[in-house]
Amino acid sequence: MPQVIENSAAESCSLPEAIEALAAMHFDPREEESVLAASRWLGRLGNNRSFLADILLDRLAGRSSGAAVSGYGPQAILLSEARGNMFLRANIWPAEQDLCFRNSGARSFVYGVPHDHNFAFLTGGYLGPGYRSDYFEYDYETVCGLPGEDARLRFVERSALHEGKLMLYRAHRDVHSQMPPESLSVSLNVMHVDPAQCWFDQYGFDLESGEVTRLLNSNATEVFLRTAVASGAEEALDFARWVGRTHPSERLRLASFEARSGVVADKDALWREAEMCGSRMVAAAASGRRSALD
Repeated sequence: MPQVIENSAAESCSLPEAIEALAAMHFDPREEESVLAASRWLGRLGNNRSFLADILLDRLAGRSSGAAVSGYGPQAILLSEARGNMFLRANIWPAEQDLCFRNSGARSFVYGVPHDHNFAFLTGGYLGPGYRSDYFEYDYETVCGLPGEDARLRFVERSALHEGKLMLYRAHRDVHSQMPPESLSVSLNVMHVDPAQCWFDQYGFDLESGEVTRLLNSNATEVFLRTAVASGAEEALDFARWVGRTHPSERLRLASFEARSGVVADKDALWREAEMCGSRMVAAAASGRRSALD
């Protein structure tokens, strides 16, 4: 489960102070000292009981248009732009009795959607009893990521992100299935930004079977590649061949074969090539595609 970190922060800080301090330290979730230093600033920000209300009231009153904007969904509030390799955000977690939950449903707030993350982040309970989670762990390196694959999830515990609790969610290791809090809650996050993270997959899981269900993170590069190949341009096909042979992302390599399968005549030969390309994911998918052809 995520690493629980002792919250030793007694004083508080402003949001600008937290942003500047975190940006200056180059937060690295793989380094214990960096995690502890960042968690102290997150704890200090959590001790400031008015900063978030001030931001929201400014936005509601039309005094500010730059805050409270997010591409992460209806519950997320960006508290800073990306600074170096991190940014800050707040997440609102409605309870079952709240109107937004009743109108939008659980899945709009990622409740009951077991998943891992392809990035690491620090989180702290800021307001309310906090969302509850069933926590699991798994070994990312042993999983290809194909639907129906056994991820060998290991259950750890169920707990809530209550006020003042600090945790580090570890990329590609911690899996959780969230449940609504008993009452409206808010969490604060220090999000780690890695330019390579878009090439690593984030999965959904079935907790009863322990299997991977689907890929959760979208990648515009894959869509662009498929569209270019569908146009029939020879340059696009050449690029797709290069991707299928050498690209470090197995997901994009598979996409290159899938895209070409829609425009080539000898699909069996294409998927035979895919089986021999050196990728476990691509080989497993290619074997299924050849069986379907037969």
